[in-house]
Amino acid sequence: MVVNSIHWFRKGLRLHDNPALQEALDGADTVRCVYILDPLFAGSANVGINRWRFLLEALEDLDSSLRKLNLRLFVVRGQPTDVFPRLFKEWNVTRVTFEYDPEPYGKKRDAAILKMAQDFGVETWVRNSHTLYEPARIVELNNNTPPLTFKRFQAIIQRLELPKKPILPVTRRQTDCCKTDVTANHDKRYGVPSLEELGFKTHGLSPAVWRGGESEALKRLNSHMDRKGWMANFEHPKISAASLMSSPTGLSPYLSFGCLSCRTLYYRLRDLYMTARRRCSPPLSLFAQLLWREFFYTAATDNPTFDRMEGNPICVQIPWDHNPDALAKWAKGQTGFPWIDAIMTQLRQEGWIHHLARHAVACFLTRGDLWISWESGMQVFEELLLDADWSVNAGSWMWLSCSAFFQQFFHCYCPVGFGRRTDPGGDYIRRYVPRLRGYPNRYIHEPWAAPESVQEAAGCLVGVDYPRPMVNHAQSSRLNIERMKQVYKSLSGYKGICECTRTHARTHTLTQLRLAAQLFLHHDRPIHRPHYCRSCTDPSVNLPFHPSLTREQDP
Repeated sequence: MVVNSIHWFRKGLRLHDNPALQEALDGADTVRCVYILDPLFAGSANVGINRWRFLLEALEDLDSSLRKLNLRLFVVRGQPTDVFPRLFKEWNVTRVTFEYDPEPYGKKRDAAILKMAQDFGVETWVRNSHTLYEPARIVELNNNTPPLTFKRFQAIIQRLELPKKPILPVTRRQTDCCKTDVTANHDKRYGVPSLEELGFKTHGLSPAVWRGGESEALKRLNSHMDRKGWMANFEHPKISAASLMSSPTGLSPYLSFGCLSCRTLYYRLRDLYMTARRRCSPPLSLFAQLLWREFFYTAATDNPTFDRMEGNPICVQIPWDHNPDALAKWAKGQTGFPWIDAIMTQLRQEGWIHHLARHAVACFLTRGDLWISWESGMQVFEELLLDADWSVNAGSWMWLSCSAFFQQFFHCYCPVGFGRRTDPGGDYIRRYVPRLRGYPNRYIHEPWAAPESVQEAAGCLVGVDYPRPMVNHAQSSRLNIERMKQVYKSLSGYKGICECTRTHARTHTLTQLRLAAQLFLHHDRPIHRPHYCRSCTDPSVNLPFHPSLTREQDP
C-alpha cells in the first residue's frame, strides 16, 4: 500500500524532538510538510507585526532546514477545514500527523480535522511534545479537576515518571526513503509570504531583536548551556539595568512557537546539573520556569473561558473600571511614570520584556493603580509579546491581578520605587524614554519632582514634553487595596476562593513566591523579590496629586 503523508505544522516548528513528524516519515512513500496560514488572520487577529515577523522567520528557517533533507515546506492559505479536503484529494493522502495541542481552541479544531480524516479514510497520528507532561493526566490525578495551586501541581508531578526524553532530529537517511514532488512554481504557490503580502506596512520597521526559527533557538540554547559556572553553583546574577535588556540566550519565544523543544531544554538542564553536581538529582526549582508553564497549560486545558473573567469558574469576578483613555496611555507608554513607560515602549518595539517588568506593568494596570481589567492587559500582551502563549498569558494576568492563583492583593509594586531599585542609574529609562535622557539620576524615575530649573536644563518639561503622572500612586493604590478587600469579603463563600485562601499560607512560602517571579520562562534571569512601596500602606507618605484620578475611578 502506498503511504502518502502530511505532517501538519502549527506550533512545534522544528525538526528536533518532533515525534509526530517522525510518524509521518515512518514507512512513507511521500511526505509533505504543511503549514496552514489563514490570510484573514493577519488582518483580524490580535497579533502584532513583531509576532508575525517571528513566525515568518521561523517558517523560512524551517523550509531551509527541510530543503537540506530533500523536503520542502508547503504554506497553504485558508482555513484547515477548507484546506484539508482539497489536499486529501489532490495529493491522495493516506496519513496525517500533528503535534497535540492541549489548549481548548486547539482541541476543538483538531477534533474537527480528526473527524474529517476519518470520513476520508485517512489515518491520523497525534503526539504530545509541546508540554513536558500530558495535562489530562495531571487533571485525572487531581480528582479530574485542574490543580489551582503551584504546590498541589508540584505534588502531582512528583508522582509521575520523568518527562519523556527528546527524540533525535530527522535525518537525511530517513527522508531519502521518501519522495516529494515539488513543482517549478512551488515558491509562488506554497512559499512563505512576506509581511507586505500579509498587509503589514514595514517602512521604518526596526531590525528584529529576536530572530525566529529553530536554528536561532538551538544556537541560543547552546550559549545558555555554556554558562557552566551558573549551573555548578545554581546561582542567579543580581538584577541590573542590563538584565532588563533582551538577552542573547533568552529562550521564551522559541518555546512558545515550538522552535525549541521543552523536553530538550529540560534534559539539557538536568544533565548539566547532574554533571556539575556529581550525579545529584536536581531539585524541582531548577525547572521552575518550565513548570509554571506546565501549570498554566494544565489549568487552562479544559477551560475555554480561561482567557476572560465572565463565565470563568476559577476567576474572581472583580468590578473593574472601563477607562479606554487610561488603557491607551498605558499601552502606548504615556503614563507619566518613566519606569512603566520604558517597559511598555520596549515591549512595543522589541516584543519582549523581562519578567519583573511584566509584573510591574500588570500590577500598575490592574490592582495597583488604574483598576482596569486584566483582560485588557492580556490582549495588549497577546498583540505585542512574542512568547504570549494563550494559557500562560491569561494565567499570568489572572495571577498578577489577584484574580486567581494568588491573593496577596495588599502588596503592590511601586512604579517609582521598584524602578529605582531595579534601574538605579536610569540607564533603562534613558534608552527607551530618550526624552528624559538629560535628567540626573536623582529625578530620572520621578521627573515631576525635579525643580523647574532642572527640567529646563534637561530639555524636557513635565506636562509639556513629557506627560504628568496619570494617577497619584499613593492614593490610587490605597483605594484599590480597599476595593480588593471588599471584593474578597463579598466572595468569601465562593468555593474557588475559599480553597485558595485556606491553602494560601501553606502554598505561597517565600521560596515559592521567588520562584513564581520567573513564571515567564527566562532561564538566565535572576530571582528577585518585588519592591513594595511604603506609600501603598503608609498614609503619612504623600505624593503630588494629579486630577486624572477621576470620580469615575472612585468606588
